[in-house]
Amino acid sequence: MKKFIFPIAVIAIVFVSACGLVNKKNKGQGFNIYTIEQDKELGAKVSQEIDSNSTEYPLLDSAKNVQVYQMIYRVRDKILNSGAVTHKDDFQWRLRIIKDDSTLNAFCTPGGYIYIYTGILKFLDNESQLAGVMGHEIAHADKRHSTRQMTKMFGVQVGLDILAGNYTMLKDVTAAIVGLKYSRDHETEADQFSVEYLCPTDYDAAGGGGFFQKIEEMGGGRQPEFLSTHPDPGKRIEHFNSAKITLGCTGANNNTTEYKRIVSTLK
Repeated sequence: MKKFIFPIAVIAIVFVSACGLVNKKNKGQGFNIYTIEQDKELGAKVSQEIDSNSTEYPLLDSAKNVQVYQMIYRVRDKILNSGAVTHKDDFQWRLRIIKDDSTLNAFCTPGGYIYIYTGILKFLDNESQLAGVMGHEIAHADKRHSTRQMTKMFGVQVGLDILAGNYTMLKDVTAAIVGLKYSRDHETEADQFSVEYLCPTDYDAAGGGGFFQKIEEMGGGRQPEFLSTHPDPGKRIEHFNSAKITLGCTGANNNTTEYKRIVSTLK
């Protein structure tokens, strides 16, 4: 998972209003200067930048990959309808697939624009693992981790500048969001909420742990770049499994055979 320049008076107003976002619930997660509406506006602009840059982000044609898109939207809907997503009705939660088999990644912009690489779709074994990964990315947007990180990285000026119509830094901001390295606190929270989102569904709520299990089995091989600051998949697997037990989650659906069949149709 930006740049903004507004008059000083406006910045002061935004800053003061954002202070209300710093409370016990957010403690340790980082200060956020952005409002919910600004998350939505910024995400829309970043998604437009991604969608218009077919060289860096070649999007998979939805008309030629109907079954795959139907599957990922079905998974998304189960997560959103779990009753645990705070901003279910605030954000877009739009899905796009990036055609890049060499990249094991997925990300979600502010405001809920979700992107999944074909590399991770082909890497995963089943639908519950996909649901776990999507739940993790949805949590980053739902808990507003990317704009918290942006507040830390860029401060007030850059983001407000983009929202005001100055797009000079939009490409840099987009690249920063796509390759965003979250803090350990944010990653832990996203893992936890992945389980909480999946718990009311029929999926294995620890599905996200299956992804890290596969990463651990790879050893020093083709590991995603985002794990460079979080090198211990083992502890994350343990977290997924223990959270599932603590929450009493009973779902066990993996839909492995159908998942593999659908992914094999990717064009």
